[in-house]
This record gives sequence, C-alpha cells and structure tokens, in this order.
Amino acid sequence: MGTSARVVVLPESTSTLRIEELTLPDPSPHQVVVKEFASGVCHSQLHQMHRDRRSPVILGHEATGVVVKAGAEVSHVVEGDIVLLTWVPRNIEAAGRVPERAVLNVSDGVAQSENVFTWADHTICDEQYIVKVDPNIKKDVTAIIGCAVMTGAGAVINTAKVQPGQSVVVFGVGGVGLSAVVGAKVAGANPIIAVDLDDKKLEFAKAFGATHTINASEVDPVEAIHELTPKAGQFTISRQPVSGADFAFDCIGIRTTMEQIVPACRGGHFGANDGGTAVLVGVPSTPVELNAVDVLINEKHFIGSIGGSCAPDRDFPRFLEWHDSGELNLDAMVTERYSIDQINEATQALEAGQISGRAILEF
Repeated sequence: MGTSARVVVLPESTSTLRIEELTLPDPSPHQVVVKEFASGVCHSQLHQMHRDRRSPVILGHEATGVVVKAGAEVSHVVEGDIVLLTWVPRNIEAAGRVPERAVLNVSDGVAQSENVFTWADHTICDEQYIVKVDPNIKKDVTAIIGCAVMTGAGAVINTAKVQPGQSVVVFGVGGVGLSAVVGAKVAGANPIIAVDLDDKKLEFAKAFGATHTINASEVDPVEAIHELTPKAGQFTISRQPVSGADFAFDCIGIRTTMEQIVPACRGGHFGANDGGTAVLVGVPSTPVELNAVDVLINEKHFIGSIGGSCAPDRDFPRFLEWHDSGELNLDAMVTERYSIDQINEATQALEAGQISGRAILEF
C-alpha cells in the first residue's frame, strides 16, 4: 500500500512549478519513506529550473522528517525515527553500492530526482540519504543542515581545514556563505571578511562571525582584501610585501567571483611559504579564466568543495552540537518561511535576492 504525498514538480518545458497529489510506492529493500517537517529552498535548485530538461524533475535536497516506512535491508533507522535528509550519501564507503535515485510517475511523464527530492510533504529515498538524529532537535530550522550548513561550514573545516589565526574571506553571504562564516569562526580564523553587494546582508553576516565586510559594488574587493590582510615580514618571489587571504571561498559561482578569489589570496615564496587557497563552493554557471602565472609564481591553489567534503554520519552531529551551543544560530539564519503552495513565490524571492539567509518550506 503506497503513501499519499503532495510533491512539487518541475515540468519539462517551463520553470513554473506545480504541485501534484501522488501515491509514493512502498520502499524497495534499501529505501525509506519519510514524512517531512521542513525543507530548505536552495539556490542550486534555480540552476536546475533554468537548465534544459528532457523530462519532468522533482526537486529539493535538504529536510527534516520522521520515518514512516523502511525497506527490508534498512538497519540504521526504523519507523518513528527523526531524521535529516541530504543529497550526499551518509557513509558511501560503508554502503558498498550505488544509492538508488528516486523516480516518480507524474501527470506528464516520469520524473527523476538528483539523488533525493524534499519539496514534498512525504518523500521516498535511498537510506544512504538520511541520518538518524536526536528526536528532540528543532524540526524546522535544522532542515538546512542537509545542504546549506554542510556545504558552507564543511568547505571551511573539511575541505580547507582552516586553522586558528588564518585569514578567511567569503564571497556571497547567503545561507551557504553564512555557514562558511560560522565554520571560520568555529575554526578560530581571523580576520573573517564577508564580501557581498548588499549592505543588509553584510551587516547580517557580522552576527554570524564576520569581523570585516566589503561591499563589492562600492570598492574593488580584491584591493580591499589585500589592504586588510598584510603579512608583516613576508615577501613574495618578486620581493613584494605579502598580503591577501589564506583562504578565499566563493559561495556564489559566477564568473566575476570565481575570477576574484585567486587574486584575493596571498602570494607565496617557494621554499618558504606556499600561497593562499581559493575554494570554489558555489555551483559554477559560466566558464572561468584564471591567471595561470599568478597561480604558478605565487604557488597559489584553486580547489573545489562539493557538499563541504562532508560525510553526513560524521558531520551532522557536530553541526547539531554547534546549534545547541549557540555557535550556529539556525533560528536567525532561517529568515523566510513558506508553505508548499507558495513554492513559486519562494523561488522567485530567492532569484530576486530578497532572502537574506535561508528560506524553508514548512509542511
């Protein structure tokens, strides 16, 4: 016997979302059916909505919920367990198999998800995409741990492994960027520089740990970063004083910011100090050109971070601890709430830059 669900569907030929009343199938041996409490509304879904498609798509990839059905081979959760949903396998090494992708029959064809779908009041997914958590967690704001927090904070603590006293700059302080700021604060970074085009977002970032802010619509952000980060007594191979960030995180992924994070990093001197590291966190939407001479001569690094290099089984409990301790203020980070019937309003507000932190759907 299936499970009734209201599911947001992205049609093949338009970016206007619709809601369908569907019956989810019973779970296969490695699947779980989850009744959701809340789901994040992530900017990467906008990329999916504007991409060419050959079939309908079901969207969303971070949520909180309760297990209502579990397949015969599922052992880490049972009916009634409270869980976080994410698009990253919780422990891919232990799984020993490729997780199943959700597929649903909808009114205009067969719709697939990218790993999971959470813009729905009930979902069905591979057990690798759910993490059992304390039943006493806040069941609304913790929904954004499954992508925004994991991606931003994980890029700092897992991918870059930022150490106390190292300088960090974060380009773009939406939900992912704010999470990167929090990760830098927890890591003991100093200074923590937030870069954006919106003064309200920059002021908001201070509440999460940013020590300095730069409005890139008013000044050259690369020059401003170098002014804030002199390295006393250090010189480059060309005998110039060293300045620039130890780590620069691009949490947007547009051409402008991708081309700014490398020059924003400090130069190095071979045999003494390597250069800074530029970390691409946001999903890139365009090609990018890098100054290869700068990367070579100054021994800088340009690396990618997908999903914050996270292993959810390992990292989600840590992020929940940050929330409990007050280091990660999810209540403040979630700035907008929508019902599932308002999904088009939510995505339009996100695209227009009207959401300061992170928006969620509440079911």
